[in-house]
Amino acid sequence: MKRSWDRPEFDAKGLGAASPALISRRASLLRGVAGLAGMLALVGCAASEGDSLEPMAAREAEEELGHTPEEPPPVVAGEALDGALLRRFYARRDFEPVWTTREAEARAFKAKVLRAREHGLDPELFQADLLRRIDSFPPDRRELLLTHAVLTYAEALAFGALPPSRRKDREALKREPVDVTEVLHEALDGPDPVAAIEALAPQTPTYQALREALQRHRTSLRPDRNRVNRLRVIEANLERQRWLPRELPADRVWVNVPDQQLVLYRDDRPVFVTRVVVGEATDRKQSPELHTVIESALFNPPWIIPSDIVEADIRPMLKQDPLYLVKNKITLLPNGDAKQAPGPQAGLGAVMFEMPNRFDVYLHDTPDKEAFSRDNRRLSNGCIRVQNPLELAALLMDEPMDVIQKKVATGDTLRKSLPEPVPVFLLYHTALAAPGRDVEIRPDFYGRDEALWLRLQKAAPETEQRRTGAMAVTTTRSLSASPPARAATPPAVTRPPVQRRS
Repeated sequence: MKRSWDRPEFDAKGLGAASPALISRRASLLRGVAGLAGMLALVGCAASEGDSLEPMAAREAEEELGHTPEEPPPVVAGEALDGALLRRFYARRDFEPVWTTREAEARAFKAKVLRAREHGLDPELFQADLLRRIDSFPPDRRELLLTHAVLTYAEALAFGALPPSRRKDREALKREPVDVTEVLHEALDGPDPVAAIEALAPQTPTYQALREALQRHRTSLRPDRNRVNRLRVIEANLERQRWLPRELPADRVWVNVPDQQLVLYRDDRPVFVTRVVVGEATDRKQSPELHTVIESALFNPPWIIPSDIVEADIRPMLKQDPLYLVKNKITLLPNGDAKQAPGPQAGLGAVMFEMPNRFDVYLHDTPDKEAFSRDNRRLSNGCIRVQNPLELAALLMDEPMDVIQKKVATGDTLRKSLPEPVPVFLLYHTALAAPGRDVEIRPDFYGRDEALWLRLQKAAPETEQRRTGAMAVTTTRSLSASPPARAATPPAVTRPPVQRRS
């Protein structure tokens, strides 16, 4: 018996007989998702399993019908798929199905996506439930479903399961762009398509060591709450690794906030390590996660104090001590900010390293040297206070220490550009791993791990929602709040300097 979705004979243009009902149905289908889902739906709704619609016919029909910019996404068994992503991919393939002639690759990709937990990823993010019963769907639905699962899995490996648009404001790391549709398109004609997609994940020793640790903990014969929590910390940190560039700069400044430590790398080797003070755990003072470059050093810098710090910290001190401004050489500005003159006791100390970012967060000196002897160095307004900033300046500027000290000794505010901008990373890595070693867990003093792990699940386990729901809500709320963005232009002596959080 002929099925309702079997197709009649096509004419020379591949459009078939023009019965009013068929034209109406074809028009409705081809409008969906700018023609992509419509084309594939037409194969499924009006084609036998062995036939395929000529790609040019689909595009010509789309042109005749016009393009509707806002269309609902394609849906398979109640699951909405990313139509724009699918359209970009199939446009590269002339809108031809890809899996009917690649059955072995289709099985391999299905198996790999279903093992997404090997990367600390929830397979349900990639329609795993539908993939397990993919053979029960018509051919066109199988085509769309598998392609969508592979592409979204590829995106998760390439950028993280949480794309930048879905991250918290302080999760500001972003790797170089990659078009996964192009990667899959080229991989399908290569010797090992699955390996090409797997290569989108970080290949660093840290990432591989975390994956190995994840596997060891997962296969443990003694699962308990501590082990489960440890697994989730590892999975959260695998996600953070995916936010980093695939090739880290050989020369870089690396600040891991939970470590409260700064490391300068040269040729991928640590050459300088120093303690740092990081942002307080309170919401508005947490240090962000970001990647930028250090462009210059400002010696004897003034501190332009943002208005939120003025209101939260300085005005209460002024009520307690009417001479507070005079004692600390602070002037209130008409726009609500304040300015502290440079000097030995100024908040930014002898030097500040200028690094453009929307958070007004910088590396700088501090007059409070005793803070570096504390275990808890979460004391700043978000900036990174460096224990040995002059040594860091000498290394970054490739100048002897006595030259750096002479710049400070003048007492004048002086900007000195670095010979070359140096990449700087502010990170929040709470699970550290190296090949052949067990994972080292750092304190999650900002409470970000649990909130991140929950966002990596398509649906949090019901028991987990009951047990940690309140904590998750509180953490998520705190992470979503952030100080208002301010101009990130580096300050200069000849123009008003920007605000800095200290």
